[in-house]
Amino acid sequence: MAEASITSVVPDDEGKEKYKKSEHVAFYRRQIQGPNRLYRTLLDSMVLNENGAQFEILETDTQTKLLLVLSPCKNNTIRILIDELHPVKERYRVQNVISVEPQSERVRVEKQTKDSVTLSWSTGLYQARVWCFPFHIEIQCEDEVITTFNPKNKLWFETLQDPKTSTLSVVEEDSNSLWKETFRQFVDYKTNGPSSVGADLRLHGSSHVYGLPEHADQLKLRDTRDGEPYRLYNLDVFAYELNSRLGLYGSVPFVLAHSPNRTLGVFWLNASETFVNVHYSSTDKDESTPPLKRRRVQPHTDLHLLSESGVIDCRILLGPQPKQVFSQYAQLTGYQSLPPLFALGYHQCRWNYDDESDVKAVDAGFDLHKIPYDVIWLDIEHTDGKRYFTWDPVHFPKPAELQRHLQKKKRKLVVISDPHIKLDPDWSLFCEARDSGHFLKDREGKMFNGTCWPGESCYLDFTNSATRAWYSRLFSLNNYKGSTSSLFVWNDMNEPSVFDGPEQTMPKDAVHFGGWEHREMHNMYGFYQQMATADGLITRSGGQHRPFVLSRSFFAGSQRFGAIWTGDNVATWDYLRISIPMVLSLSLAGIAFCGADVGGFVQDPEPELLVRWYQAGALQPFFRGHSAKETKRREPWLFGQDVTAAIRITIQQRYQLLPYWYTLFYWAHTMGQPLLRPLWVEFPTEEQTFNVDNEYMIGDALLACPITDPGVEQISVLLPGTKEIWYDIQSLKVHKGGRNVALPVTMDTVPVFQPIPLSLTVMLNSQGFAEGALYLDDGFSFKYQDTKAFCLRSFKMDSHKLCSRPLSEEGSFDSDTFIQLVTIIGLKRNPATLVVQVSGIEERRVFEFDESRCVLTLDNLNLKVVKDWDIQIGAKRQIVVPVVVVLRLPLSEHKGLNGLKAFC
Repeated sequence: MAEASITSVVPDDEGKEKYKKSEHVAFYRRQIQGPNRLYRTLLDSMVLNENGAQFEILETDTQTKLLLVLSPCKNNTIRILIDELHPVKERYRVQNVISVEPQSERVRVEKQTKDSVTLSWSTGLYQARVWCFPFHIEIQCEDEVITTFNPKNKLWFETLQDPKTSTLSVVEEDSNSLWKETFRQFVDYKTNGPSSVGADLRLHGSSHVYGLPEHADQLKLRDTRDGEPYRLYNLDVFAYELNSRLGLYGSVPFVLAHSPNRTLGVFWLNASETFVNVHYSSTDKDESTPPLKRRRVQPHTDLHLLSESGVIDCRILLGPQPKQVFSQYAQLTGYQSLPPLFALGYHQCRWNYDDESDVKAVDAGFDLHKIPYDVIWLDIEHTDGKRYFTWDPVHFPKPAELQRHLQKKKRKLVVISDPHIKLDPDWSLFCEARDSGHFLKDREGKMFNGTCWPGESCYLDFTNSATRAWYSRLFSLNNYKGSTSSLFVWNDMNEPSVFDGPEQTMPKDAVHFGGWEHREMHNMYGFYQQMATADGLITRSGGQHRPFVLSRSFFAGSQRFGAIWTGDNVATWDYLRISIPMVLSLSLAGIAFCGADVGGFVQDPEPELLVRWYQAGALQPFFRGHSAKETKRREPWLFGQDVTAAIRITIQQRYQLLPYWYTLFYWAHTMGQPLLRPLWVEFPTEEQTFNVDNEYMIGDALLACPITDPGVEQISVLLPGTKEIWYDIQSLKVHKGGRNVALPVTMDTVPVFQPIPLSLTVMLNSQGFAEGALYLDDGFSFKYQDTKAFCLRSFKMDSHKLCSRPLSEEGSFDSDTFIQLVTIIGLKRNPATLVVQVSGIEERRVFEFDESRCVLTLDNLNLKVVKDWDIQIGAKRQIVVPVVVVLRLPLSEHKGLNGLKAFC
């Protein structure tokens, strides 16, 4: 939990009391207090069409009819869509999140009785049984029920009302908060009256569920019967409370349920305020029968999802394996964008660097201390009076020259661009936005005014495609004076943050383009700003260069536009520790390019904490050091030589692993696979991994276990896989899997690698086999898509031969990258000969063999990465080979150990 002494950076901040809990939310109270509504499926209303099957369902008390559309899809997902049959007006449906609506399967009736109808499709592996009364749907796989929709009759659907004709009482004192809701001094007027929706699902066979970012909590979702539900409502929460289920900066309404036999996903496509209750089954035994006759009762998890408005649009992802669920989700919401290569390096940020000379001094400091970095950042003070797209004329008078200074070293500049626009009638950008209707309006139709960093501000309506296009054009070099093509963008405060608004955000009754209330799409506001910013940077380059955009707020699908980070954390060990499950949760929900501010945004870290945070941050996809203006300066060389050396080594090792990170991003971009993975993703049947959230896999080859406690001299690491061989990548010591190992650690416990150019480390499994891949392109353009200018290579060791071959014949890319060093780990005996073959030419090579560590080293190879080549190991005696292929980048079928000895 954040310490009481922390001073908020928000002016006149009233602390955490400004945020709601579930008891303060009227629609949540109504649904929880009930009573439950019973629905009947009108089976004779069934229509089968190209979208699946549709039914009318009847609420038995009010006789209200709803329309159910059940759509099995070819990507092994099922869509359950429920809307009003005859609404008084159209209800809001989320736009722009589903990248491509999957093709529906044609369904057929397998069985029908007076009580139910059973539908199947395709091969008949899966079926959906729709029950008449009470209405519920069972999803079956080979006659086993795996998911039930509405098992406890929690279906809730408040139909829209016309206040002129509504039978609901519309009075000044609305005791049920149906038309007007008050929180503190804020009043929320509801134009359409109550409009909330809700439903429950039972996930059979699962007792572990994950997802629902963003919350500062453990990875496995907690049972909510003992406290608050998980809240999905994007808010600016400074120094957020830890171990909390309250809403933070972003929301992804996606849950994964995992068991040794199956992984399922549930995607609740709704952008309004949402709560999720999680209830795990209380026992796995039938206590009603004598002990000798007891049978194991299948566990299950009940989800109850409640949203303030919209429709019910629930997608069930059938898996059945974790990586299949990831792929299914990516097919729905889009794949992680492939970032420019520089974005995977180290980023140096502070609120704020004082002026151009300060930026140049920090830049020179990295060179002086031989610490690599790629990007330096400017916060809000770089602008002219916090007017975005401007520069402070005193402190940043020559911004283009500054960018060219950095670009000479192939470094980039990132500047902040928030969604609020300073209300300044003398500023041409404000006037243009006002006159073109690009600002949100209040409920009375006037331009909405709120306060943020510039003072009184107006907020751009990014839900309007015309506004997004206008905003995108602002990033052109002609419009954004002082910018160059090496300038990239940071979207902050885009929940949106409104200092004088309810819960420090936009009032729900503010009005967007099309007349939609803000309540309908609150959680997508930041999503739309990041979309418009990414489009602007792409347009700036004429569609040739990949953008880099960091956003604090996000929704499902935000992965298509760039990176996110975990917001305003604190320089304590607790915040370092919680950052790991937070980024793992984001990764499971498709947000692969994520990270936490290294060192903590507020307060001053002690040197040991700073080093450990750098070591942990280097093992996360987005790697940025950031600090608030009230903190002491925190450049890596300001804490003494020992700290500087430790941070230097950590950052250097990050760069040595860049080929591996970049290859993982390629798989995320094309296959939907996360970079960071809880252990159970790679070891789905090993239940001891299901609750682990202090260590994780990076791809399928590295296991990371950062140190997150002070004064640690030894740490225990779980090495899963009873048939696996694990290698400590610093000492190359071999460990068997399926056990916990104790490892001694020091402040220098980080991996030690050979320097670039490129080295290949091969760690064989017990069968003498290893394989991996490497992806290369130009690192910045879209040519990998447009002209297939990329290289995807396979490295495989089998039968004593290491081969490099194309993994895909589709791409073509010439690279001057050479492999100079190959290290093969796991050879039991000294080989008699070693032959390298390139283009049909064989050459015997001299090698070194360390018999005590079973390591063979082959140096000075000059093997071109994009060419085919073989290394044949000959032996007088039998060789037992265990291997990985590491291009500063372990690649393997086997798992590499990156535990405390490695990166923590």
